[in-house]
Amino acid sequence: MTAEELWRKSGLTAQYESWSFGDAPDKLAALVKNGVKTATCSAYDLYQTEREPIPKAGDYSVILDSKGEAICIVKTTKVCVTAFDQVSQEHAYKEGEGDRSLEYWRKVHIDFLTRELAEINKAFTKKTQVVCEEFELVYA
Repeated sequence: MTAEELWRKSGLTAQYESWSFGDAPDKLAALVKNGVKTATCSAYDLYQTEREPIPKAGDYSVILDSKGEAICIVKTTKVCVTAFDQVSQEHAYKEGEGDRSLEYWRKVHIDFLTRELAEINKAFTKKTQVVCEEFELVYA
């Protein structure tokens, strides 16, 4: 099902974006759909480079899998920009990955952010700014 088809089926009427997770889109979309994953993060520099606005509370998103199929709809509830080394245990837990610990979160996100930033010729450091987004599942 396409993002537009899922959106119509949901009965929601606001504007929305559709996107997939940069790493393991199928696995992470399933975690969202199952209510385990209620947060995500990305490199702030990517928004700047691509001149994209950062998400804000109240935004709707259709989450896609690796094939572009719509999996579910979420509504952003909270957004903050912070240094990588200031991301909290609570946020790491809400991301729902691995054992949900901050240590696990840091390990996989150092790798992910290093690759993501390399694409725009930037280097990752522990002070790299990240956009931390929390959301709630509104339709699956």
